[in-house]
Amino acid sequence: MSETTQVYRVYIKATAEQIWTAITDPEWTNRYGYTGYTHYDADFAPGSYYKTVPNEEFKAQAEAYGFPCPDPVVDGEVVDADPPKKLVVKWNMLMDPGIAAEGPTVVTYEIDSYQSGYSSLTLTHELASAPLTAALVFGQGANPDTDGGGGWAWVLSDLKSLLETGTPLAG
Repeated sequence: MSETTQVYRVYIKATAEQIWTAITDPEWTNRYGYTGYTHYDADFAPGSYYKTVPNEEFKAQAEAYGFPCPDPVVDGEVVDADPPKKLVVKWNMLMDPGIAAEGPTVVTYEIDSYQSGYSSLTLTHELASAPLTAALVFGQGANPDTDGGGGWAWVLSDLKSLLETGTPLAG
């Protein structure tokens, strides 16, 4: 596991526009990964605020496991955007006080389309001075059923499954 930079790439049978919508539209972000409604300003202007608000099921699960569920669970700001090709955000997970105290890290989504009808989504997470965040997004527990999740690899796999089949991995 890298505590400085982690890079993940997944190939998806979907257009760049479909992937962009899945990572930026709250109705889509609530359907995969850890769920939650991610809200961005419509213009994705640099410096604009964004947040992920937990859904009721997420709140209930957090409470059942004895974790406080802040609202929002993730917040940050847009650094750069070039729809539907690139989105760079400062990302701050607020669920765990230790992780929240590390402060924001930088997540870059890059989407490339290919003529054969699929696209790649590359997620780069810059994690300098954020070892707790690095462990979380790496999927230190790796078992989403028992260990809290598989990090970015699991989120991207779930997104791929949803876009290609209409059903997330856990669905």
